[in-house]
Amino acid sequence: MSDTNVTGWVGWGWFAGVMIIISGAIGAIYGLIAILLPNNTYFLKPSDGELLILNATGWGWLHLFLGLFLVLVGVALLAGASWARVVAIVLAAFSVLANLMVLPLQPWWSAIVIAVDVFVIYALTVHGKELAARR
Repeated sequence: MSDTNVTGWVGWGWFAGVMIIISGAIGAIYGLIAILLPNNTYFLKPSDGELLILNATGWGWLHLFLGLFLVLVGVALLAGASWARVVAIVLAAFSVLANLMVLPLQPWWSAIVIAVDVFVIYALTVHGKELAARR
């Protein structure tokens, strides 16, 4: 038995799990676009073609793998795996950093993903224990 009381705020944990899955899936698609269509006009590119240490294709690979990991962890989180809460917080933090780095490429999308990831981190740190107790 768990000593955690399950309240109506457990919905924040479900919100976090669903948003991680959605964010991860869209991030993986975003990464595929950057990998498969590197010379298109979909991305706003800096004049020198490099973004910090990687080009758009390199960041595409990062977003593809990060997105796939986010989907897997989101499914595990909704299934009630206790390890998934910590991994989801860490991956959401990496997602914030990755989207902060590609802010010049896709400013609106990156800002939206950063905001969603911040809400996910909040939901899992404050109400994530209730999600595990609900199971």
